[in-house]
Amino acid sequence: MELICEAHAKINLYLAIKGKRADGFHDLETRMVKITLADRLRLTKRDSDITLECPTSDLPTGEDNLVYRAARSFFAALGTGGGVHIVLEKKVPVAAGLGGGSSDAAAVLRGLNTLYGSPFSGMALVDLARPLGADVPFFVDECSAAWATGIGDDIQAEAVDPSGWIVLVNPGFSVSTKWVYENFTLTREGNPYILGRDFVHGHNEGVKLGNLPLYNDLEAVTIGKYPELGRIKDELLADGAHGALMSGSGPTVFGLFENKAQAQKSLARFVKRYGRNVFLARPLSTQAKQ
Repeated sequence: MELICEAHAKINLYLAIKGKRADGFHDLETRMVKITLADRLRLTKRDSDITLECPTSDLPTGEDNLVYRAARSFFAALGTGGGVHIVLEKKVPVAAGLGGGSSDAAAVLRGLNTLYGSPFSGMALVDLARPLGADVPFFVDECSAAWATGIGDDIQAEAVDPSGWIVLVNPGFSVSTKWVYENFTLTREGNPYILGRDFVHGHNEGVKLGNLPLYNDLEAVTIGKYPELGRIKDELLADGAHGALMSGSGPTVFGLFENKAQAQKSLARFVKRYGRNVFLARPLSTQAKQ
């Protein structure tokens, strides 16, 4: 028995760090939107053992891969044996601020639940997802967008308008999320990025990409070390984007376009510089999947 799954990336329209917790994690507020850019996973049911192939990347295929750990967590919770062979075809850049690894793990949890006859409810899958990473519960949930608090795992689903186009520019290098958070300073003094951070927050019934201000506390850290990202933002705006922002801890920068022709023109220009690390996507919705 075999199942093909898509693991969609996300962008953060808003990300504010509220404080540091005793366990070393940070409390935050963030709005995340799933997009059409996705990895592809093929899950084949087997009697025992977990095996993983990553033919399009050099990712590890054992315990160091979150996909493997997600499968292991599923079978531990299932408690009746079983196994799976997973083939992970990567398209979402690694360590790019797009949640690719978390989405892959969530796709495995959802896929295995289907292969094994849906033994877990949606809430039970979310509980399985929490220990795997802060973003994994968001990807396990069926929502297309969410307002998230806590460490990012307390989510309130939101609807998203599928209109508009997203140009994603990844400069071809990865950024450590741990490094970015460790170097973020919770002070307004001397930090222009943190000023005005309270101008938008809270749960909304619906999300339209062009109607919400964009904000990310972590730009102060990542762009400070990699000024190239700031230049990419400026270029996206010059190309006609009505907003541009770094997603998550970076380094991917996205531009939001209302006009498809402008988006495609900007995409083509960045492709000349960054090649396969540039993508055109849309907000994920029923309409966007068609």
